[in-house]
Amino acid sequence: MMHHRQPLKKRIVIAFFLMTLVVAGVSSIGIFFIVHELEEHFVSQGLSDNLQEIINNQMSRERIMRLNQDTDFYTTNAQVHYPIPEQFKEVKPGFSEILLRNGNAYYIYKRSIGHQDYLIVKNQTEFEKREQILLLVVFLWFIVSLVFAYVLGKLLANRILAPVIKLAKQVSQISLSQNKQQIINFDKQYADDEIGQLATTFARAFADLHQALERERLFTSDVSHELRTSLMVITTGCELLLLDRDKLSSKQYQQIQRINTANQDMQELVQTFLMLARKENSQIVGDQVTLITLAEDQRDIWLPKFQEKNINFSLDIKSTNMRTYNKILLKTVMSNLLRNAWHYTEEGMVRLIVDGDMFWVEDTGVGVPADKQQAIFQAFVRGSNRGEGLGLGLSLVKRICTHESWQVSVDSTDESGSVFYVYLN
Repeated sequence: MMHHRQPLKKRIVIAFFLMTLVVAGVSSIGIFFIVHELEEHFVSQGLSDNLQEIINNQMSRERIMRLNQDTDFYTTNAQVHYPIPEQFKEVKPGFSEILLRNGNAYYIYKRSIGHQDYLIVKNQTEFEKREQILLLVVFLWFIVSLVFAYVLGKLLANRILAPVIKLAKQVSQISLSQNKQQIINFDKQYADDEIGQLATTFARAFADLHQALERERLFTSDVSHELRTSLMVITTGCELLLLDRDKLSSKQYQQIQRINTANQDMQELVQTFLMLARKENSQIVGDQVTLITLAEDQRDIWLPKFQEKNINFSLDIKSTNMRTYNKILLKTVMSNLLRNAWHYTEEGMVRLIVDGDMFWVEDTGVGVPADKQQAIFQAFVRGSNRGEGLGLGLSLVKRICTHESWQVSVDSTDESGSVFYVYLN
């Protein structure tokens, strides 16, 4: 299961925001509850002391009159006339907080001695209003903290990730065709920290890759030179032998022609490999040919070979156009697919079908197992263990198609053979 990954900058901002949310939320709630608990504790203690002092003074009028204007004394004791109001009669002993329907709030401390109840009541309406203002201030502080955390998180994320973004941009713009020294020295722009170490690692990796590609280019050039020299010798030999055609028997002439044809195919194949090795991302320049012209040429080349195996081979043209393609590359793709069909088909038929900007090769051969159809275009992967092939033909086809922005695919079953499609548009 794939998870959607947020950008690193966004994750930093979210982490900073969530951290502030937790810290500010806990501190805001803590401040409010601490204030509330301290208020309750001190008010409860003060009311308890006042009530005890009034009782100790035998509820003298003088002591009761010294209470604050917002504080009243009530009792069920008939010796003094301070009857308990109806709304306070059900209050439990100890400290209580009551909010009446009219919006008034009261703190009450009740004590029972014998059968008598004693209450001291403090009007907390104004204090409750101040407490609500405090709650609003705390809430606004919480919101401001979150906004500040978001802005600060974005600023910090931009500052922290600036060298990382710079490094990523530089790495994405590096071309292995650049001078090796330029690739190695790009890490000198960074401080000696984790990002600097990452830049150094990238520089070393690119330098090693540059060296490996340089060795591959040299190897390709050397091998192609040596192969071309040998193939040129074979070509020259064939041409000299064909000059004395009158001295050759029909069988000898045909064998020399086959050698010369195979030699030409090998030269074109070497040229294809050399072009792919040297022109990784650039357009390969060469002779151009239309799809229908090349298909007709391939039909003429492969028809005798299929006839030798008693296989019915045909070229079907559904529609044509005059668009041209690189001759060597297109020929390599088509001939490899036809060679595969010839190699893996023992009876039945092979068809080369052209339709506009696409062609396909169908055969009635052994087919490609379903578990190998995804990997069949990888190097050294073969659809069948028949023959002595190395599994490089379809890999070459895939490389050429990828380079030219063509598409190649396969549809195959063990019962009905294979169909290889090539889309050139």
